[in-house]
Amino acid sequence: MQPSMLPPPLPLLQLMQPCLLPWPPWAGLQFRETGVAMLIMGTVVTWYNSILVASLWEWDGVPHVRYRDLARSIFGRHGYWAVTLFQQVASIGNNITVQIAAGSSMKAIYMTYHNDNRLKLQEFIIVFGVFQLALSQLPDIHSLRWVNAICTLSTVGFTATAIGATVYDGRKLNRSTIDYKLHGTKDHKLFGIFSALGTIAFSFGDAMLPEIQSTLRRPVKKNMYKGISAAYAVIIVTYWTVAFVGFWAFGSTVNAYLLNSLTGPRWAIVLTNILAIIQIAGCYQIYCRPTYAVFEEKFMRLKDKEPLSLHNCLVRLCITSIYIVVITLVAAALPFFGDFVALCGSVGFSPLDFVLPVVAYLRVRRPKNWSVCIVNVIIVVSYTFVAILGSIGAVRFIAIDIKNYRLFGNI
Repeated sequence: MQPSMLPPPLPLLQLMQPCLLPWPPWAGLQFRETGVAMLIMGTVVTWYNSILVASLWEWDGVPHVRYRDLARSIFGRHGYWAVTLFQQVASIGNNITVQIAAGSSMKAIYMTYHNDNRLKLQEFIIVFGVFQLALSQLPDIHSLRWVNAICTLSTVGFTATAIGATVYDGRKLNRSTIDYKLHGTKDHKLFGIFSALGTIAFSFGDAMLPEIQSTLRRPVKKNMYKGISAAYAVIIVTYWTVAFVGFWAFGSTVNAYLLNSLTGPRWAIVLTNILAIIQIAGCYQIYCRPTYAVFEEKFMRLKDKEPLSLHNCLVRLCITSIYIVVITLVAAALPFFGDFVALCGSVGFSPLDFVLPVVAYLRVRRPKNWSVCIVNVIIVVSYTFVAILGSIGAVRFIAIDIKNYRLFGNI
């Protein structure tokens, strides 16, 4: 794979794009100090685990360009298939979620100018799917480098406009009417906490670090460490600010997709949604590539010097068409944004980003310092519970939403 011409933070920021999009981590802030602690802990632990994965990239002298190959070198065949499974869950779940988000942003732009509700959310989800099918014909992550650069740089504009529009709305509202308490029955609150755990895990998802690391110039590890630290510095400035401002402005009634809570000014809503769609486009492409790779290895002539040969192009078109049709169908049928965020974070990102890196590090490095071992074991145990409890909460809310809303409902 060719080394990237982009600065290290850019591909990493694109990989971590869910952190910078308006996911609802501030839902966790409904639990006040607990929510803030979860936010801080999620940031620190995923930064630490990202450094661990980067340090293991060439641990046995061989560069491992895919996460599942790295897992096989450490855990054997079972590690390979475990990471393949979790990575597919994370990738597919992420893209179902972001396609719902993109459709919501497209619909918000339309509704700003045409308040007739003639076009349904599902139609915008399909339009975004067609656009992604076109981008999917590019052969690999490296070929997307300038697309990713544009998408990532749009993060700055998105964050600025989202914060500005949110503060504008927050100051316009009667602050005495804003409620920061969590409402509902005890069961609802309990499962809400479980679901929030999955949401926080999703918000720090970066399930393809080795794939990104393999595109960096040498010295690879040094560049990767710099890229990770720079990416998390941006995350703290942008993501944390959006989270706290969103919760301050709207309280516990904030929409799972923050942009749906904004009411004005019109130009800011339109611009923020456009920038969100641009971000999502790049994020979608990064996360669909592991699934494409599984089938491309079986059906494409990977030894061809020309990746755009007729055979490879036809195979790629078939693979990407089936994938995007399935993702689009699920997103259109079950457009429950917040529920999929929690489920994807619990089942996909928690094992890949919080548990496996630490277990791999302990197995390879075998640290002799007991305090280091204890801290790492605490991380593994804690986030194993996060994965289990978050899955329970997400599944329950999906079941409730299916009862309350019909399939392909225009939410």
